Amino acid sequence: QVEFVESGGGLVQPGGSLRLSCAASGSIPSFYAMGWYRQAPGKQRELVAHITPAGSTNYADSVKGRFTISRDNAKNAVYLQMNSLKPEDTAVYYCNFAPPRAWGQGTQVTVSS
Repeated sequence: QVEFVESGGGLVQPGGSLRLSCAASGSIPSFYAMGWYRQAPGKQRELVAHITPAGSTNYADSVKGRFTISRDNAKNAVYLQMNSLKPEDTAVYYCNFAPPRAWGQGTQVTVSS
């Protein structure tokens, strides 16, 4: 079973940037779609970025134009570049297959001045 370990979160001021990384304990099949999800306090977990095996990407309207998802199949890794961060982006961020399977611990992103 593949396990995901997310990293790169932290505290950042509004307008700042972060790059999240996701490492897999096993091989991420190149034919699987991957996603970055987030869960803010008191809210349901939501899919914010999605990448197909062919590399096509889709984003939630709330992050479109600010976030970029990418994958490196050779390194079993998925990334999320987050720019122009807003306080409403504060959440725990997770990577997973799309649709998701077992969840990792996630990485906390806090956007605050």
